[in-house]
Amino acid sequence: MNGQKVALVTGGMGGLGETISTKMVDAGYKVVVTYSPGNSQHGEWVKDMKAKGYDITAVACDVSDFDSCTKAVAEAQSKVGPVDVLVNNAGITRDTTFKKMDKVNWDAVLRTNLDSLFNMTKQVADGMVDRSWGRIINISSVNGSKGAFGQTNYSAAKAGVHGFTKALALEVARKNVTVNTISPGYIGTKMVTAIPEEVLNTKILPHIPVGRLGKPEEVASLVVYLASEEAAFITGANIAINGGQHMQ
Repeated sequence: MNGQKVALVTGGMGGLGETISTKMVDAGYKVVVTYSPGNSQHGEWVKDMKAKGYDITAVACDVSDFDSCTKAVAEAQSKVGPVDVLVNNAGITRDTTFKKMDKVNWDAVLRTNLDSLFNMTKQVADGMVDRSWGRIINISSVNGSKGAFGQTNYSAAKAGVHGFTKALALEVARKNVTVNTISPGYIGTKMVTAIPEEVLNTKILPHIPVGRLGKPEEVASLVVYLASEEAAFITGANIAINGGQHMQ
């Protein structure tokens, strides 16, 4: 990597996002994370990371709101410089059957998980093209590929993530900007490990051929690779990392 590049990770304070952020610092990047404007713990998180040796910049951002993204990226770039790597990681779930799903929970998931890609990528893509170097890495889900009971909103949004990836990859490929999707399966984040052990052992693990949950570090390492010079020939790809649960 020539010089110290800047990576921006949305939803970088929680679960998978935190591991991606620290791995990117370990790989030599300046890292900026976004946090929800209502998260009053961001100061403590930054202080805790610094105590662990991770100097990470945090900016408030509602990824579902275009104007908020414009402001957040402008703040990030004024503090650390132009964004070279964008990791669209922020996401939410509002699970229920389609019969019970209301418009509010449909919109919330689509805006946070899919509209956010437009809102964030629009802020940085032109700069990457102008500099002839960039990496856009979109975090989707195994359920965007295979569907999931009670997740019509989430599965639709995550399937849309890869459609966005493929189309944008075609537009920017000649400018040395790659756009890729990572689709994790069940990863051992706090959210997943909070699932009752009986449910994990009877309904989830039996469907994962390798017989265990994925590790956040495994996904984060893939992000670091896709952001590297060595991955310059990979674009428009959807890389599954799910222990064999769903093979494309």
